[in-house]
Amino acid sequence: MTTTLRPTAPLQQGVDGARSRTYDVCVNSRPVGRVELSTDVRFGGGVGRIAALGINEADRRRGRATVAALAAEEVLRGWGCRRVEISVPAEAAAARRMADGLGYTERGRIMTKALPAGPPALPAGVVGRPMSAAEFDAWLPHTKAGYAESLTARGYSEDAARAKSDADHATALADGIATPDTYLGVLVRDGAVVGTLWLALRNPHAGASGAYVFDVEVAGAYRGQGLGRALLLLAEREAMAAGAERIGLNVYADNTPARRLYESLGYEPVSYNLYKHLL
Repeated sequence: MTTTLRPTAPLQQGVDGARSRTYDVCVNSRPVGRVELSTDVRFGGGVGRIAALGINEADRRRGRATVAALAAEEVLRGWGCRRVEISVPAEAAAARRMADGLGYTERGRIMTKALPAGPPALPAGVVGRPMSAAEFDAWLPHTKAGYAESLTARGYSEDAARAKSDADHATALADGIATPDTYLGVLVRDGAVVGTLWLALRNPHAGASGAYVFDVEVAGAYRGQGLGRALLLLAEREAMAAGAERIGLNVYADNTPARRLYESLGYEPVSYNLYKHLL
């Protein structure tokens, strides 16, 4: 039997290399599933995405999803993509095994946890408080630079990374320190600011609920002293005060210390972000 992709609609094209198209997965011309493909214009169209891939229940466990994924990669190569990215729900064990077999590598994961019944206590000697205006003015360029650096590691050019960092921060912090549903705080010990916290009190991702940790950072001179854990406990306290029942965050795959910290606090993965270079 032959598994192929058959377009279900015309190719959609936009500026900066944007493309998208949906396909039926067919076996001998019989539809058995569906694939959605697109390009990521942030990389000038050089990165493709398999936004969705599903095989009908009656046709699963016959290798058709694997063949469809390989066919999807071939379409993206034809579009000029050099890399493909996917997101896999944590509970989709079969999809994760397939991605491993096809050579995908984890870039990062979204993790969440249910908040406890009562606010957790901060360690002795530390307190949390909102940022002052002066602290915000010093923090913002620093965190924008750090975000831009992480984007260049993902393949953005330096100019594109700075532009995206500026744009994303302008959107997420539209009203600066007074942005609604946002907690910007500092952790203080012995009168010194030892860390910063950026917490969205309403999850910014479509379909997700709860609070979301955008950024925690311990000042360089104070690292290795358990203050990262204290910042996350502060995030839980502020999320609970805002009425949230869950809290989430993103962690990059190569940040093993952070992942272990989150796991020790009860965070569990809900989705994995994976990528593969198209040779």
